[in-house]
Amino acid sequence: MGKKFRQDPSFFMGLKQTGSLDDCRFVLGSVPYEKTTSYGTGTKRGPAAIIAASNELELYDEETGLVTYALGINTLPAVSCKGGEAQVFRRIEQYAETAAGTGAFPVFIGGEHSLTQALLAPFIRRHEKLSILHIDAHADLRDSYVGSSRNHACALYPASLRRRVVQAGIRSVSDDEAHRLNTGLVTTFFMHSNRDQKKLVKDVLRALTDTVYITIDVDGFDPSVFPGTGTPQPGGFGWYEGLDLLRAVFRNKNVVGADVVEVSPQKGSVVSEFNAAKLIYRLFSYKAKYA
Repeated sequence: MGKKFRQDPSFFMGLKQTGSLDDCRFVLGSVPYEKTTSYGTGTKRGPAAIIAASNELELYDEETGLVTYALGINTLPAVSCKGGEAQVFRRIEQYAETAAGTGAFPVFIGGEHSLTQALLAPFIRRHEKLSILHIDAHADLRDSYVGSSRNHACALYPASLRRRVVQAGIRSVSDDEAHRLNTGLVTTFFMHSNRDQKKLVKDVLRALTDTVYITIDVDGFDPSVFPGTGTPQPGGFGWYEGLDLLRAVFRNKNVVGADVVEVSPQKGSVVSEFNAAKLIYRLFSYKAKYA
């Protein structure tokens, strides 16, 4: 497993950067925030579990043929999620602003999906023609849920008022958000009616602008890929189906940032956190290969 190269298990893949952080091509941020999960809990433990699992990854990415870590991965200290909701969201937004300002390609690990509202803010400010690829089982377009607009069920609603949102993998929609699908800036691809993967990839690429932020709720994948998540739904992308879509986006668009959220570690299984770690390393590798 190449562990002789691993230096500190608290860093992604155990790779503590010893040179200048400014020279890193990638930056990984951790946001262990959980306040509004409505079914299964534990997403606040996701970032630490994913980083721990990443120590078991091979350094060589077998699909891209790259030893991606050699380009430098800067693992930021986790943002503090103590305090009131508004205070924490301001802190997360500043954290994302700092990461985006490094010039490295950032991936953030959650935590529940509501935190994407804060992560997206600096990217929306920086990129006037940004669009957002939203991989999820749920539409997340409620304006408020259980008394809060910062609920995980509202993750994409604020961004959908300002930038184009392209949703894929969707398999669960409430009646009070159904009228927001495929209208305004929102394009929604239901999983059940978009089973032709090649056509789906083409349609998603057509709907996105040239500059893209990707937010991945792991329940957008089939539960066999990510069994540890708070609000699972049957169906979803298989591992290779999801990668086909992500690879095409990196190959054809300028991806400026991404997040992977809603991993909820399970007792007796490391499948979800390991697969999330592998997914994140693959995102770094796609950026290295296709940017």
